Amino acid sequence: MLKYLIHFAILGAFCIATFSGCRRNDQATSDGNILQVPLSSEISTLDPARSYDTISGSVVYQAYEQLYEYHYLKRPYVLIPLLAESMPEVDKSGLRYSIKIKKNIQYHDDPSFKGVPRFVKAQDFITQIKRLAFIPTHSNGWWLFENKIKGLDTFVKEAGNDLSKFTSLPIQGLQTPDDHTLIIELREPFPQLMYVLAMSFVSPIPMESVTFYNNLLDDVMIGTGPFRMEKWNKLGNLKMTRFAAYHGSSYPSQGDRYSNENKLLQDAGKKLPFLDGINFHIMKESQTRWLNFRAKKIDFLVIPKDNYDSAIDPSGQLNRDLVNEKIDLEIAPTKTYWWLSFNCNDPVLGKNLNLRKAIAHAVDIDRYIKVFTNNIGQKANSIYPPGIPGYNPSSQLPYEYNIEKAKHFLKLAGYPEGKGLPPITYDVRDNSATNRQQAEFIQGELEKIGMKVDVMLNTFPGFLNKARTGKLQFWQDGWAMDYPDAENSLQLLISKNHPPGPNSTYYSNKEFDDLFERVKSMSDGPDKYALMVRMENIIHRDLPWIMQYYARNYILYHHRLKNYRYSDLVSNYMKYLRLSDQ
Repeated sequence: MLKYLIHFAILGAFCIATFSGCRRNDQATSDGNILQVPLSSEISTLDPARSYDTISGSVVYQAYEQLYEYHYLKRPYVLIPLLAESMPEVDKSGLRYSIKIKKNIQYHDDPSFKGVPRFVKAQDFITQIKRLAFIPTHSNGWWLFENKIKGLDTFVKEAGNDLSKFTSLPIQGLQTPDDHTLIIELREPFPQLMYVLAMSFVSPIPMESVTFYNNLLDDVMIGTGPFRMEKWNKLGNLKMTRFAAYHGSSYPSQGDRYSNENKLLQDAGKKLPFLDGINFHIMKESQTRWLNFRAKKIDFLVIPKDNYDSAIDPSGQLNRDLVNEKIDLEIAPTKTYWWLSFNCNDPVLGKNLNLRKAIAHAVDIDRYIKVFTNNIGQKANSIYPPGIPGYNPSSQLPYEYNIEKAKHFLKLAGYPEGKGLPPITYDVRDNSATNRQQAEFIQGELEKIGMKVDVMLNTFPGFLNKARTGKLQFWQDGWAMDYPDAENSLQLLISKNHPPGPNSTYYSNKEFDDLFERVKSMSDGPDKYALMVRMENIIHRDLPWIMQYYARNYILYHHRLKNYRYSDLVSNYMKYLRLSDQ
């Protein structure tokens, strides 16, 4: 995922609850069989066409399903069928995909079905792709399909804002010969399409539900997944329960070496899900999560920065007291990374390269990583994260912490010692203590060279809205890779992905855009990697980003939590989790 403008400390923690439910012979008793998930901010939307942050995604992927999913226990990552019967048949040109859809896949009950069970049809996938393209949806996923499917861009123009035209207009490159066959015809090869078909954007949606809700699906969930929404209090919690008519996928029977060594195959072949339900709670402060974990009310926790020293000993191992409490530690690499962003349309920062260079040299990234990640984060050396084909571990950034250089560039920018420079607004991703401290760190660094910074607090949905409407000036941004391909990083910076797409910097460079059109359809290899270097050099020259660090997670969990394995890409992982009485 998953995922546009990812949120700091997204994983939160998992709590044991005492809700009652039906007992299943192959699972834990109903007492405590409901997973409690603290979210570090508000849920921005439940619409799979609009969800592109990890907070909403952590909910959406438990209820909605896609054609394909990532194998839970295999690395490198492998795609496998979910709602599809098998992998697609692709013709020699790479332009035509034929996908068979599983039969008897039932949707969660919804008023739009008028009391009649509704089953997935191939047309439902077309409906959802049309929603991505339909202007009133304001989808964050439109960029994935723009200029890619035959006739889809024509549909955008002809449908406009008219819902009746949305429902009636066909699309040349999307066909359904029968209820369980989907044909996709591309304008040009798009090797990443398989990854896209595993994203929440391509979750099937019935047309009658679109018309019933007038295409406003932010507050409802019409999925096929193992958990259905029972209740949502936007200011409090969202409750999900196991979907009784779930089509019944099974726990994997194979895995990689890590899976075998860590006994993650003990439930092989068993019917999913194991949990009776999930409760999501908004818990913004990390200390609240930590205290609940120590009180054995939470099963799972990414170690907060303020508690790292009490959890991890000087050798990097779990503290003996926690070991005695039957707490386990997982050290997990991620495909998540962070940087500082500039609004390139801003008349102050966006139009003054030397001012951006001054900021790049003024922020001590090493100290930032030490203070806010306890040196768990790995200092970034590239705009690409490790683990992506073409990433070069020997790459170097063209800036480093150097106060004298920062002052020199500030003078070249026309503001010697900051004189005459208006205050810069740094927007915070939410109003949690950690995010405020991070903002104050940046504020203090820039004050050293004479720059004044105003910190603007936001709710997370408010921050996302500013990003999507171009109202940010300077902020921390981040990305969790949707799929393991450099194209997924580079698309964050192309002109056509300006908001509501993911290029919230509004950066635009024709040479970069032209190179992207070439690299996006290339297979991994030396030619593609050479273009990646050229594109990275353009970004270093223009400086819309100041790279910070690649994230790694130290995760604690009580021995009661079974089958847990961290992943940036397996967003529907909660169906694999089991709570044991032992």
